[in-house]
Amino acid sequence: MTTPRVFIIRHGETEWSLNGRHTGTSDIPLTANGEKRIRATGRALVGADRLIVTKNLAHIYVSPRKRAQRTLELLGLGCKEGDIPWDKHGDIAETNQGDRVVKGPGVGSDRDGGAEKSIDGRIVGKANGGDIRAKVEVTEAIREWDYGDYEGITSKQIAEQRQKDGAEEWNIWRDGCPGGESPQQITQRLDDLIDDIRTRFHAHAIGKPKGSVKEPYDVLIIAHGHILRAFAGRWVAKNIADNPSLILEAGGVGTLSYEHHKLNEPAILLGGAFMSDVIEAVEEEKK
Repeated sequence: MTTPRVFIIRHGETEWSLNGRHTGTSDIPLTANGEKRIRATGRALVGADRLIVTKNLAHIYVSPRKRAQRTLELLGLGCKEGDIPWDKHGDIAETNQGDRVVKGPGVGSDRDGGAEKSIDGRIVGKANGGDIRAKVEVTEAIREWDYGDYEGITSKQIAEQRQKDGAEEWNIWRDGCPGGESPQQITQRLDDLIDDIRTRFHAHAIGKPKGSVKEPYDVLIIAHGHILRAFAGRWVAKNIADNPSLILEAGGVGTLSYEHHKLNEPAILLGGAFMSDVIEAVEEEKK
């Protein structure tokens, strides 16, 4: 049965993420290495036989910060310049199509879809690309936690300052940020977003027979470390003030879904069989 998913991707490496400076409202660009690694992530995880199948994406939420927007440009999702609601920040990566096995008359023919080699009479070529139907939406709902007075400084500097002031040890999940956002404010904006996702994109598809849902239903979110960890916590109704105890590295990818194909049983997907559909199709062809 159909089980929709939400993919969460933290933006690529920046100079501030490298040295641990809290980066909320500041618009810090990706490093050259950060861009390189996001391109590699796209090649590994985006395509018809990969984790993120573009034709299944119903909607893409992106933070207003340029580092998140640049990350989307480099993932190779098939978005063209006219598909993104901002002036592009650089070149847009070529569409990552993934490799799949299809039937065909032979390598090099007009019908082989750009195939590269033949294996056991089957053609290993490129899957249909550029068929993304998702709308890209820039939203404040998924911007990074507003760090307020702690913007641009490290956890070590914060600890030193609080010790000097005689304040207790800081815990962002419990305390929030002075001059910034509280855990309660973060919870409210994330809960509103989660409700929007489930109502608009997941409710119509979940639990339906596989292959029967014609409209796309997966959602992609490209944002930041703290807010995405909080999002994952709220996805499974965890009180973020208790600390979700989750880690998402720069450029990291996570998957959220449901147990038992039920909307009221949200879950964090720890691992998945990325190519199971392709393998099943090949086995069916052999029969």
